[in-house]
Amino acid sequence: MKPISRLGILFLLIASLNSCSCEPESIAKGAIWGLEKMMGEGFMPSDEIRALGNFQGMNVNLSQKKDQNGSESTIFLKLENGDPLLLGDQPDLLARKCAELYIRDFENSDDYELITVQFIQTDPMNPDNFAMKEYTFNTVDF
Repeated sequence: MKPISRLGILFLLIASLNSCSCEPESIAKGAIWGLEKMMGEGFMPSDEIRALGNFQGMNVNLSQKKDQNGSESTIFLKLENGDPLLLGDQPDLLARKCAELYIRDFENSDDYELITVQFIQTDPMNPDNFAMKEYTFNTVDF
């Protein structure tokens, strides 16, 4: 690469960082938009799911495994630090509702056989200490 083009790339990088540093929300929106275009509309969990349990964090992982016995494809929906009162005595019902909403919103959900909803509660004093409940559903049930 020529020194001039390296300087040009460096200049553009610095200029873009300086112009975007005062608007981190627009950077985040742009990143989410790009991710959804690449993975499929509705890949990021909706605010409706967040509100069901007042979850502080949400994460999605997609897994597709193929071997001699066939294939398995799973959506992992990880919901972190929800309100214990909203999780209630029947977290399995809340997990089912979260799975239903995610399957409804994610345009590529037909490509997956299973959805696993994980509720994770961490100890604010010791993040290494956590509790997890996990519920798995067939996507065709939604």
